[in-house]
Parts: sequence; structure tokens; C-alpha cells
Amino acid sequence: MTRSTLDIVLQNNTGSANAYAYVTGLDLNRNNAVFLLQADGVTGYYPSSPSDILQDVGADTAIPLGAPGSTKKLTIPQIAGGRIWFSRDGPLKFFLNPGPAVVEPSATNPADPNYNLNWGFCEFTFNSFQVYVNISYVDFVSIPVSLTLENDAGTVTNVPGFPSNALDTICDKLKAQDAADGAGWSNLVVRTADGSANLRALSPNSGIVMNQNLFNGYYQPYVDAVWDKYRSADLTVNTQAEWGDVKGRVGSDNLLTFGSVGSFAQPAARDIFSCSTGPFGGYPNNQAEMGAIGARFAAAFNRSTLLINDRQPEGESVANYYKDVRTNHYSRICHEVSPDGRGYAFPYDDVSSSNGTDQSGSLFDSNPKLLTVGIGGGNGTTAAAAEAPTKVATKEAVTAPATTSEKQPQKEEAQSQKEL
Repeated sequence: MTRSTLDIVLQNNTGSANAYAYVTGLDLNRNNAVFLLQADGVTGYYPSSPSDILQDVGADTAIPLGAPGSTKKLTIPQIAGGRIWFSRDGPLKFFLNPGPAVVEPSATNPADPNYNLNWGFCEFTFNSFQVYVNISYVDFVSIPVSLTLENDAGTVTNVPGFPSNALDTICDKLKAQDAADGAGWSNLVVRTADGSANLRALSPNSGIVMNQNLFNGYYQPYVDAVWDKYRSADLTVNTQAEWGDVKGRVGSDNLLTFGSVGSFAQPAARDIFSCSTGPFGGYPNNQAEMGAIGARFAAAFNRSTLLINDRQPEGESVANYYKDVRTNHYSRICHEVSPDGRGYAFPYDDVSSSNGTDQSGSLFDSNPKLLTVGIGGGNGTTAAAAEAPTKVATKEAVTAPATTSEKQPQKEEAQSQKEL
């Protein structure tokens, strides 16, 4: 059992003295009450429900990171759905909706007051069983972040994250890919308001939120080839859970059917990138088992391995990911630029073979002592850091996609908005 609180050290590697951090989540020991950490880094704030949407948070939750190179220590309670947010060259704005519900910054709403700011986040859950933390590129890439976790026995694990120049490298590679195939990858590059620099690189899923026509039809030739292959051969999916291997085949109804468990229609590009719409958008029957199958099916589409491996995800090799001309090139590029190849670049990037290499950039430990978050890059594995353990995607990890950031809506849209 973990202790009741966790110490977190934030390292300001941004080069800016005007950098801030925020911590949000749900307090597990207060009936999942909405939690924000106040500016002192130790005092929790539990807002009451406002009477209207987009109200002020009501407390100072902007934690100053200090001068470049300095550190700031935080202490948090046990939290579910946690995020550590960080911004450079100015604070972020959070709001409250009735509930209460925290309205978070959005990278896909140009009307959001945070849209033109340089910000990002990492995700974590800290409960009585363990701490789990990961670097997320599911929505976008911006400020690099590294993670180092020390446990009570002194064992140190690390995810180095991106180098400080990663954003420019990723944007250049996205533009080069667009020049090669004309699919629209350069539309994922977001520039600063004055056009002088790169601000962020959106994931394809986020890009489609901003432009509904982006990547229309992109995956169709690959999907057709997959369907043709499995009309006459079985696709075997190891659920890595109690259902073991299940076999599917495309029938005369043009559905890929896994016996009596359920079927998948052909996914569109938006379904593949989101892992949560179309045939991956919900299962009326056998929800847990279909979720386990769908997670591995969606991951194989993003990595474009279904034509070369008919047993998913067993038999998968990282060296074979993203080799088809039609693939999730955003994810490919993110993993290429990462020094150790790790980082959540699409919602089911934690899927791997049972003895495979972790791609998700996650750390976890049942006896955590100290989590260090380096903000701004240039904080690779230290001499004391051991190689992070492989994380096999469990049923719990892959029956729902990794979370994406909540959009911060305009006032008239906020009532229907999903929030924390």
C-alpha cells in the first residue's frame, strides 16, 4: 500500500522565469471531489459548484516554477485522473462549470484564452495501489517533459522525453511527410500568433477536430487491403485477458466478425486516429471483450501492421511499426524523435506483445517516494536511473482510450462540454 501523499519535484528547464505549473484531478479520499493544488504547492483546493458556466476558479492555483534551472517541490494526496499542467511565458486560465467541473485549456479551440500560449501536461494516477504516470502526445506536442520516479528502495526509473528542440524537429518532419504524400500532415503544425515560431504539433485526432475534412479517405486503401486479406485468413487477437485468443474473419456482410463476440465495420481515418469512434465507438454486446479486441485492432491500424502480422499483438516487433506508406506518421515521428522511442502518441499506444517493449512512456511503482518532472527538455536518463520496466497493456488499460484534454469551449458551448 502506498503512503497517503506523494512528493513531486518540478524542474524548470524551459529557459523562462515566467513559467507555471498546475495540478488537477479527483481526490480519492474525498469521494472523488474535484481537486486543484494551490500556488503554495501543498494546499488542496476543493471548489464548490458555481451557478453558471465558465466561472472563475476562486483560488490561486498557478504554481510559479521560479528561475530557469530551479526546482519546486509539491505534495499531493491520492488522486485519480490527475494532470500536471505547465506553461511557459505566462499563466494558464482554468474555469469552473456547475458540478463543479473544471474547464481545461484547449489546443483545438482558437477562442480559448490559452490557445496562443505555450503549454502542455503529463498524466498520472496515484492511489493506494501505485502511482502511474505517463508522457502524453495523444493531443499534441509542445513543451518537452521528462519523468523520473524513485521508490522507497532507491530504485530509479526514467522516461527522458523529448529534447529541447523536439517541437521544431517534429514540425519539420510533418511538413516533409506532407510534401511526400500530400495527405495534409503540415496542417498539424500550429504557429504562434505572430507566425514567428512553432507553437505546437497537433495529433491527427486533434487536427480533425479543427478541420473535419482532414485525412478524409486517407486510410481507405489500407483498410481495403486488410479486409481483402482477412476474407480468406483468420485474424487472431490475443486479448491478453481471460478470453485469450479470439479469431476474426471478414464475412459476406463485409464485417470483420469474431465469432459470437461481435463485429467491426471498416473504420475511417478519423476512427483509427481517435480509437473511439465508428466501429471503435462502443460495443452493444460483450463490451469488455470487444473493448480488448478493439484496442489491439486500433493499435495495429495506427502502426499499420495488419498486413504483415495476423496475430495481434503477439508477434509484433517495434521495428515493423509504421513501415507502410499509409500509417500514423505523427506517431511514427514522435517515437523517432524521442531518445528512447517512448511516449503516448495515440490513445492505445500502450498495446504491445506480452513480452514487448513499452512504447507508451509510462512509469509505475507500488512504493513511490519521489516523482521528478523535468519541464522543457534536456533532462535525459541520469546515471542512477535504471531502464523503465516494460508495461504490458492490461484489460484495464485498453478497454478505454487514453484521455485527451478537455476543450475549453466558448460560453455558449460550455454546457454540453465534457469536463473534469
